[in-house]
Amino acid sequence: MAYRRSFGRTVFVYGNYLFLAALAILCILPIFQVLAVSFSSSGAAGRGVVMLWPVEFTLDAYEYVANKKEFIRSFGVTVARVLAGTAIGVFLTILVAYPLSRSSSELPRRTLLVWIFVFTMLFHGGLIPTYIVMKNLHLLNTFWVLILPPAVNVFNVVLMLNFFRGIPKELLEASHMDGAGHWQTLWRVVVPVSVPSLATITLFTVVFHWNSWFDGIIYMNSTEKYPLQSYMHTIMVKRDMSNLSPEEIKLYANISDRNIRAAQVFLGMLPILMLYPFLQRFFMSGIVMGSVKE
Repeated sequence: MAYRRSFGRTVFVYGNYLFLAALAILCILPIFQVLAVSFSSSGAAGRGVVMLWPVEFTLDAYEYVANKKEFIRSFGVTVARVLAGTAIGVFLTILVAYPLSRSSSELPRRTLLVWIFVFTMLFHGGLIPTYIVMKNLHLLNTFWVLILPPAVNVFNVVLMLNFFRGIPKELLEASHMDGAGHWQTLWRVVVPVSVPSLATITLFTVVFHWNSWFDGIIYMNSTEKYPLQSYMHTIMVKRDMSNLSPEEIKLYANISDRNIRAAQVFLGMLPILMLYPFLQRFFMSGIVMGSVKE
């Protein structure tokens, strides 16, 4: 029988479509506006006449950014941070979530351990104690101070833990019957069927490390070691003209702060915009559903 949608249901569905389309447009418009300002002339950007299309098109802002050593250096620090931080973070998340996903008979006091992790989500030690810990561990002004403190994200652990608990127990029992231990079961059975969850926490970790700026300002004593977002924060708050070279001053005469900031902001968000579509498809559903029949 053909399903006939009621009038109320039709209004509800198309109303949702319109609402979500409007919401998507509101999210996309600022990106286009920033891109248009970055390609516009200094005068047009200063007059505030640039909307969603460049006015007096020019690439001077991107030429300036391409020759800006501080931007290139901070961009490299962030790329290294994302690669190392994501690899270490996902690896440790898997190692923490797998034993916590087992039953209490396999891991005694499992519930207590889970609540200890959850407690850290509710109460934080504070900025000053954390800074003192980093200082005593000799991590200040080092690359690892950006990697190790946020390496185990409890939210990601809980997300992965719940996904592991949803894996059919028959898969694990079959691997144990074949003589596999917990380590082999984890990497040969559990991890391969957890690709959607792994993609999710990978994206969360990448976005976190890419957008983090406060830890760089707090823990780094040298601006040369700033990650990209910490460097972006400094140029948004205050620009130091005394550090500009003669070539930069000559090029700076044809552009404005708005052009430079817009170009750097767009370049800063571009990698995440390119990465997200490749991982978004894993968010829909797991690949375990229907793999085992009771």
